[in-house]
Amino acid sequence: MAETGISRGPAAGSAAPTSDASADGASELGGGDSAAGVKSARRAVELLEAFGANHSWLSLTDLHHHTGFPRSSLHGLLRTLRDVGWIESDDAGTRFRLGVKALICGTAYLDRDPVMPYATEALEKVREQIGYTCHFARLNGPHIVYLQTRESRTSAHLVSRVGRTLPAHATALGKVLLAELADDELTAVLPKNLAALTDLTITDREALRSELAFIRERGYSTERGQSSPNVACVAAVVPYRIPGTDAMSCSMPGERVTDAELQRVGSLLRDVAEDLSQQLRRAGIR
Repeated sequence: MAETGISRGPAAGSAAPTSDASADGASELGGGDSAAGVKSARRAVELLEAFGANHSWLSLTDLHHHTGFPRSSLHGLLRTLRDVGWIESDDAGTRFRLGVKALICGTAYLDRDPVMPYATEALEKVREQIGYTCHFARLNGPHIVYLQTRESRTSAHLVSRVGRTLPAHATALGKVLLAELADDELTAVLPKNLAALTDLTITDREALRSELAFIRERGYSTERGQSSPNVACVAAVVPYRIPGTDAMSCSMPGERVTDAELQRVGSLLRDVAEDLSQQLRRAGIR
């Protein structure tokens, strides 16, 4: 069955009020929100998250599969989100992807984060000292989100990781942050099934817990090929919060780097991350 296109008529918000629209004042935080309005807002957020988790155009059928929302609800949500710039459609109006508003809001998050100027300076320092690609990331539930990247000067990699996410258990960045959590917090944040990004990804919970215990003792984490084939990574937490939410890492060619080099980089990252933490605390950033 052919997909039904979304017309390019007036914005959905200009139509007559429906049961999803609340009375005057209902948009304010508090008890005035109607159940229908809250449900509609949650669906809009889940729809945007579905777009964020996929890198290709999505059809109405794709979105119904990802969200389980009724097609009638999807039609209205898609039309509204497109008309205000959060998503865009193809010429036929049958496939959709994130729009420029998503980028604007994502950039605003970084622009307003007081940690970023200090983190950028620290990444530059590490890259100058060891030459590898460096990252700064934050734990977000069971994932890490890349907030800043500095490519090595010899890298041919031109695609920024900023804004991208990876499962925390599969990355050095994520594991050093998971190691900050108490057992009950770790149990709550980890998904039921640990997905494998490569054949080397740790997918056994007890094996992961054992590695996290070792990371706590050593003060930094390492991995070879667990998140990307032939890539090794070292990471250290930036402990300006308790538990730590942010970490720095270095990526390097996995087939060439030695264990001794991983240890050298880990020790350096640990020192730089501690220095960055002290700077943030002195600046009153928590």
